[in-house]
Amino acid sequence: MTSVVTLFRDFYVGKRHPARFKVAIALVVAGLADWLFYHGDGVGISVVLFVVALMCGSLLANSDGLDRKRATLATIIFLAGLVPAIEDLNLLSFLFIFLGLGLSIAILTNPNLERPGDWLRALRDLLLIGPLRSIGEAKALFNLPVPWAGVVVWFVPLALGAVFVFLFAAANPLIERWLAPLDLGRAISHFDVVRILFWIIALLVIWPYIRLRWRRRVYIAVDAIAADSHQSEAGGDNAQDLSANAFDAAAILRSLILFNVLFAVPTVLDLIYLWGDRKLPADITYADYAHRGAYTLIITALLAGGFVLIAMRPGSPAEASRTIRPLVYLWLAQNVVLVASSVQRLHVYVEIYSLTYWRVAAFVWMLLVAIGLALIVLRIMFNRSNEWLIGMNLISSTATVYICALINFAGFVGEYNVTHVPESARNDLRLDVHYLVDLGPQALPAIDKAPQIPGNYQFLADGRMTLVEEQRRIMASWRSWGFRSFRLQRYLDGRQNRPNSG
Repeated sequence: MTSVVTLFRDFYVGKRHPARFKVAIALVVAGLADWLFYHGDGVGISVVLFVVALMCGSLLANSDGLDRKRATLATIIFLAGLVPAIEDLNLLSFLFIFLGLGLSIAILTNPNLERPGDWLRALRDLLLIGPLRSIGEAKALFNLPVPWAGVVVWFVPLALGAVFVFLFAAANPLIERWLAPLDLGRAISHFDVVRILFWIIALLVIWPYIRLRWRRRVYIAVDAIAADSHQSEAGGDNAQDLSANAFDAAAILRSLILFNVLFAVPTVLDLIYLWGDRKLPADITYADYAHRGAYTLIITALLAGGFVLIAMRPGSPAEASRTIRPLVYLWLAQNVVLVASSVQRLHVYVEIYSLTYWRVAAFVWMLLVAIGLALIVLRIMFNRSNEWLIGMNLISSTATVYICALINFAGFVGEYNVTHVPESARNDLRLDVHYLVDLGPQALPAIDKAPQIPGNYQFLADGRMTLVEEQRRIMASWRSWGFRSFRLQRYLDGRQNRPNSG
């Protein structure tokens, strides 16, 4: 079978240009993805067909590096990954199908799978590093002229800057209004931009499987692209330089200058309208201003943190630059301010529309993001490793989750919503008694404090009886005993024995 594949490749492509052969395979698989997913009626078995085609394309492009001794194990893992998706495509089966694909390809082509960490590193190379590496390899694949490297230096600042502008417009109605006269939608209406983006994303996902590069401490190329394309030594050096240019000191400096200017706009607007209580335009309410940015700005902070980790990796020229470091600190400070603004936005929204489990979770998530940004600053200031950063984030996340496990959120949410009914009433909103009852027995103390509003009283009375009965069932068996339930039962018993208790 291998000889047939080799003859096919040599006959139609030639031994001197197998890199172009790989490009052709990637384009064919991307075309299949376009047919399966673009303008489709949903996804299901189409994902299975795409993964099978991607597996075949990867093996065809890397036939010389296959380890046939591991073929049985790779086949079992690949088929096992397909079975859940064939049964039903959901989040878990989607995860398993790509885990099976990545592991099976790694088993067949990566000679360095010795420890569990090697397996995780192989998946990282395919799923995370691979798509980013594809951008840097575009020049080598299409043999672009050397001056193109100057454009690449601006690629990250402009591309990521455009993403930030889009997120700020989605998060801030004032920025959205300022950008409205540009009418960008009309300018790009003649192009199917969505389809172009689909092809770009598809190729970024597909290419790492077609042109495999496994890393341990150094790059280990299964089929080195410089040798494949028979480029000169200078040409190979230019390709490596292009990969570096996307995140070298010059590109990072341009990025940080642009990002600091962009982030200053929403920061100043929040200081004026959110923290300074300046009156918004008549057609924009504080609820709309607060809600639209509460979650979107967290995405910008996460992107910013990821960029800083990549740009300021230990030992890089950017990390040692005295010009870049202050810009990084300034940008991270602006991100911390935006996270604080997100907390304030959510607080304003909660005051108007009450508290829920998900809004409590959002507060906790924002706290973790702020801690993560602070830890990034400490890592840069004290020249710590990324392992230190990961460890500190794990410690802070574990401690936060542990503390959350000890908090009675049902009682806290119910107590907050009942206590803040006057604020809600001023905004023509009433207590959400249905949600209060849905919180469960732990909300009974809050229900007992709820104001007796006509129309709500009977529903709360009926709901209280149901929750009391549920609490009795919980306490009826020692197997379901819990200290929190025990404390609640003591509260209920004390209320029942109190004179004239309701």
